[in-house]
Amino acid sequence: MDDQRLWDFERDLWIGGADTYETKVADDVVMVLPAAPFLYDRRAAIEAVKATPRWETVEFEDTRVERHQEGLISIAYRVRAAKGEQSYHAVCTSTILRLGHENWVVIQHQQTPLGVEIADHEG
Repeated sequence: MDDQRLWDFERDLWIGGADTYETKVADDVVMVLPAAPFLYDRRAAIEAVKATPRWETVEFEDTRVERHQEGLISIAYRVRAAKGEQSYHAVCTSTILRLGHENWVVIQHQQTPLGVEIADHEG
């Protein structure tokens, strides 16, 4: 997957809905997101996307791409996303695995928001 397709793939996950997650997220994905329950499996991630407004604009900054081996790519980046007056700024990582010809899925994703305090899961 070339860099442009890679970033288009990641952008689709930010602006797409549950149907995007159904096709682009692995059955055994590991996700860490800044909202309870914080650790998500595939089903929980899809349900969270259904309940969350999708972003209208997404910009990636400070991007990094690592191709560990054929068919395994890790990316790191800062994201600025917005919808109307709402905005979000975070640092993220994703790991993408090729299952077959032109068939890629996210196997890991993590977000750390910038500029906000994250609640303690005990509190």
